[in-house]
Amino acid sequence: MRKIIHIDMDAFYASVEQRDHPELRGKAIAVGYGEARGVVATASYEARKYGVRSAMPSLTAKNKCPGLIFVPPRFDVYHSVSAQIREIFLEYTDLVEPLSLDEAFLDVTVNHKNNPSATLIAKEIRKRIFETTGLTASAGVSVNKFLAKIASDQNKPNGQFVIPPENAEKFVENLKIEQFFGVGKVTAKKMHDNGIFTGYDLKQHSEASLVRLFGKMGHELYLNACGIDNREVEPNRMTKSISNETTFLQDRDNRVLLTVELYHLAKEVFQRMQEENFFGKTITIKIKYADFKIITRSKTLLHKITEFQSMWTVAREIMKQIDLSGQPVRLIGFGVGNAVDKPEGKQVQLELDLF
Repeated sequence: MRKIIHIDMDAFYASVEQRDHPELRGKAIAVGYGEARGVVATASYEARKYGVRSAMPSLTAKNKCPGLIFVPPRFDVYHSVSAQIREIFLEYTDLVEPLSLDEAFLDVTVNHKNNPSATLIAKEIRKRIFETTGLTASAGVSVNKFLAKIASDQNKPNGQFVIPPENAEKFVENLKIEQFFGVGKVTAKKMHDNGIFTGYDLKQHSEASLVRLFGKMGHELYLNACGIDNREVEPNRMTKSISNETTFLQDRDNRVLLTVELYHLAKEVFQRMQEENFFGKTITIKIKYADFKIITRSKTLLHKITEFQSMWTVAREIMKQIDLSGQPVRLIGFGVGNAVDKPEGKQVQLELDLF
């Protein structure tokens, strides 16, 4: 029987800012920018009481919480703290799968401490994180990734929850369908239209029926409804892409200014590529027009990207082909994907799109 832990840092970015700036402790803060087109990266628990959430437009957040304090993000600091936390994980097991800077799966079935209790390991890791970083984490413990992830949300912040195998199926029956992996608003609405609101409702459908309704995702939903998740913890999971984007305070239609902004985005992406030893072959530019229409233009090279100038030459050629004669531009983004030749055994981080 596998022993899986999911560690989830509590309001990570906001907690780092409150740790480093005592005057922000106990106050409603949002990491992000408060301008008209800003977006909340994350919010402190004091702000969440008012309904402020990640990815929420800044103006909406201000309306919900008039005293909300916006703090500019410091991603270099968050990366550094995340690396400290990762080192703690690796003291217990080599089977660590990072999902982002602030959460990861750990397989502790066999562990470096020879501790047979995943529950005690989770408690010890959370204690070590607090002693090392001054930050709190929540944990979920169970027999697979699906259940461990669900469990980590049960006693947040600064708590943990265990779903033993004998309770798994009953526990899943009582879950809202929105708590299942990959179920967003669109999929949830489709499920509701088909009378599926809980894990129990999901179990009433056959696997074939769910695949017919939801494609390949239907197979995973069928297994998850029974508390089954056969995915392994993947310590060397590859970064699929690295990207960055910016939303302008005022729409832009000047190609020169847009190209300058694209250049800065490309420089930041290339820097992250070097930091993460990432090699990709596909360059993508994303444009969101004033009417919210989104287009992407990509080019895949025959070789991996290893130096900035050749990457920028291709990006500039792609940019020249994008039509800017109609709507002005609200957002521009740049990314590199189609990863190749990732060295084996290297611990890497998954994509974190900056706003």
